[in-house]
Amino acid sequence: MNMENGACSGQSAVEAISVHEFSEKLLEQVVHFHVMKLTGGFFLWVGASPVLSNLAVSMNSKFDSMPLSTLVLGDSSDTTPNSLAQRLTKKTKKQVFVSYNLPVTDSNLTLLVENRIRKEMELHPDKF
Repeated sequence: MNMENGACSGQSAVEAISVHEFSEKLLEQVVHFHVMKLTGGFFLWVGASPVLSNLAVSMNSKFDSMPLSTLVLGDSSDTTPNSLAQRLTKKTKKQVFVSYNLPVTDSNLTLLVENRIRKEMELHPDKF
């Protein structure tokens, strides 16, 4: 490999990571969304305060129509990040990392969060 100006000239060009943020007031709570678009997928952080309490990853499988998902970090009894990552992978056909940092006591909030993500994906498909 030939190093020129700190870059490997023997490798193909790598797509830059792009960041997209949006917020919405849902059920009297301001929810923040942070999306990092990666090559072949994206990372989605959802929360009200700056914490990373869990992380799930999901990807398509040639062996099953339902995407594979696993929890990398956090409480395994909370299936919200896993199921959200799985649904987003199914929708986008991409590898998806999800960190969902909101209380899961209100299923209405989870539904509103997912609807807001879908709305943003329709408005800005290039960010995901």
